[in-house]
Amino acid sequence: MKCLTKSAEDRIKEAAIKVFLEKGFDGTTTRDIAKEAGLNSALMNYYFRSKEKLFSSVFEEMLQLFFKGLLEVLNRPISLKQKISAVIDHDFEMFKTNPDLANFIINELHRNPDRFFSVISFDKVLVHSVFAQQLKVAVDNEEIREIKIEHVLLLIKSNIQFIFQGKVMTCKIWNMNDKQFDEFAENHKIIITDMITQYLFSSEK
Repeated sequence: MKCLTKSAEDRIKEAAIKVFLEKGFDGTTTRDIAKEAGLNSALMNYYFRSKEKLFSSVFEEMLQLFFKGLLEVLNRPISLKQKISAVIDHDFEMFKTNPDLANFIINELHRNPDRFFSVISFDKVLVHSVFAQQLKVAVDNEEIREIKIEHVLLLIKSNIQFIFQGKVMTCKIWNMNDKQFDEFAENHKIIITDMITQYLFSSEK
């Protein structure tokens, strides 16, 4: 049998990402992926062996997308306040471009939590990030409120993530079309940035 061309491999991976993001592991069949890729199921199974093997590849790629860009931002040589805004901007653009990504990662981590730590030791990387060091120095110097890095990142992730997770509900309640929602989301990002930075850098101790 002839080997798959690179373009065919890419088609399978792109199809798998699309279908897995929409349906998750349990809701997806190899036939779904083959149909999306426009390929024969037997051919796809021959090269990728199983849905689990293909899913593992997709999951690792999506997890890296979810966190790798964030780590790059956390280690940039910029001020703490600039970095908080940069993290918010990064998450906003990531979820805007990949609206199903957050649900996919969360659902699959609930299904198999050990998979996360087999791909990336995120907690260890965070502890040694430039951002963690900046945060500690700022707290020690009483430049910001006393707060742990996990709280800061959760504040950012949850507030930005829910903008896109709640898009359907927001549009239904406020009768928004896609263009109006995009404008709303951009304005809401500004509010979240102000809210978090004002809280952290408040003069109140």
